[in-house]
Amino acid sequence: MRKKLFEVIEPSQNKNIISSIYDIFMILVILLSILPLCFKQTSNVLNIIDTICLLVFIIDYFLRWFTADYKYNKKSLMSFMRYPFGIFAIIDIVSILPSISALNNGFKLLRVFRMVRAFRVFRAFKMFRYSKSVKIIVSVFKKSKESLIAVGTFAVAYIIISALIVFNVEPESFNSFFDAIYWATVSLTTVGYGDIYPITTIGRIVTMVSSIFGIAIVALPAGIITAGYMSEIDK
Repeated sequence: MRKKLFEVIEPSQNKNIISSIYDIFMILVILLSILPLCFKQTSNVLNIIDTICLLVFIIDYFLRWFTADYKYNKKSLMSFMRYPFGIFAIIDIVSILPSISALNNGFKLLRVFRMVRAFRVFRAFKMFRYSKSVKIIVSVFKKSKESLIAVGTFAVAYIIISALIVFNVEPESFNSFFDAIYWATVSLTTVGYGDIYPITTIGRIVTMVSSIFGIAIVALPAGIITAGYMSEIDK
């Protein structure tokens, strides 16, 4: 009984129509649970939707916990003790907590985590192309990990140095060093919101230099990922 239940709620290698229906149902519930986030004001209808989705999430969580020994292929108590600490189990519980009335006001923002649940449900479709694409992307990041870390470190160092320079060159334009960090980040990515900007000649020169070098730094990870992706496709 529990094994059949596990095959329904968890992705399996064999095709299972009931499992597919369950996956589609969970996707619809997840999307429906996000609906209240689109409105500033709550209503009776939105509260009912939230309550129904909460019940579904709770049942789904305990069903997965109930069949944890099949998930880990270990017929022992440790499987049930291990499950709540898994990444997806944590995401599940975080998606449940915000809807509990006692925590509703304090944890409303955490409802966004429900969207993360969709990634697990989409796995259950077992589409060969989708699974292959995910494996390629994961492989690219693993093989390019050192290069990406190096670029990320360089970018962080560049932001801090740029912030230090502009903060000391033109302190009147920045209320705090954090504002300078924010400005350096925006300049690095060449976004340019325009809410904080230098007004002196030296400050503007620093901004131009920062933006020019920022283009090169932003382009580096894109080039690394693209090269790795093309290499994996060629294989």
